[in-house]
Amino acid sequence: MRRAAIVVALIVILIAGTAFTAGPGTLSVLDGVMGGGRGTARIREGVPFGTHGQKLDVWRPSGGAKTGLPVLIFWYGGGWVHGSRGDYAFAARAYAKAGYVVVMPDYRKVPDVRFPAFLQDGAEAVKWTRDHIAEAGGDPNRIAVAGHSAGAYTVAMLTLDERWLKAEGVDPHIIRAAVGLCGPYDFYPFTAKRAIDAMQGRRRPGDDPADPLRAAGRPADAADHRRRRHAGQAAQRDQPHRAPEGARGAGDAHRLSGFEPRERRDGAIETLPRESAGTGR
Repeated sequence: MRRAAIVVALIVILIAGTAFTAGPGTLSVLDGVMGGGRGTARIREGVPFGTHGQKLDVWRPSGGAKTGLPVLIFWYGGGWVHGSRGDYAFAARAYAKAGYVVVMPDYRKVPDVRFPAFLQDGAEAVKWTRDHIAEAGGDPNRIAVAGHSAGAYTVAMLTLDERWLKAEGVDPHIIRAAVGLCGPYDFYPFTAKRAIDAMQGRRRPGDDPADPLRAAGRPADAADHRRRRHAGQAAQRDQPHRAPEGARGAGDAHRLSGFEPRERRDGAIETLPRESAGTGR
């Protein structure tokens, strides 16, 4: 009996260690084995969309309301090089369990493409969702977007720069909320090879359609980027709820979720609940 208990304990330790160090694909497998999919269902898998052979999956709660559910489009990360919708099934299940119809799209990656291909693919995913999500029980008037890492960059750009959705004939205001998880919002000058490869052909910051600062309506030069990064690092120590870099001027994006951006005296941006944004805290 004691030996069996030791074996079980070692297995638990091994699983826990793997969960903390493994990639998202392994996490999805472990999540499924441990019952993470209870109460959810992948109702569509490998659905074609867009014009470049992209595919997506659709998840939803397995019980409850059949129609009119809120919708979340989730873009996975991977440095614009790696990743797949299957790797992030654990995230789709978690959101579906919370009551969302979840769309998990793939997108083209480096080295086959460069900026802005992944944003164009993202816009095509939003278009597909608008046109088809009601068939899966989702409400096309309640679409939110979220993403991790490189996927968070897609979220920021689709939310702040209207050109990508407009190019697909989609009203940019269709996005009712946006959440970026560990995303690159202000990462110029490029030092990581993945960023250099993905953003080939970008112009200087402030003139560049790949720049979230420009998308937010505020031109910037390299010196301004350095100042903002320094101010942001200082503000992050004091203000854990500071808005992501590149959010300046993006009031519409913050109002979607009930928050307003406000510039502090040190030049950093913080977000406050809409009703308290003008109190001069």
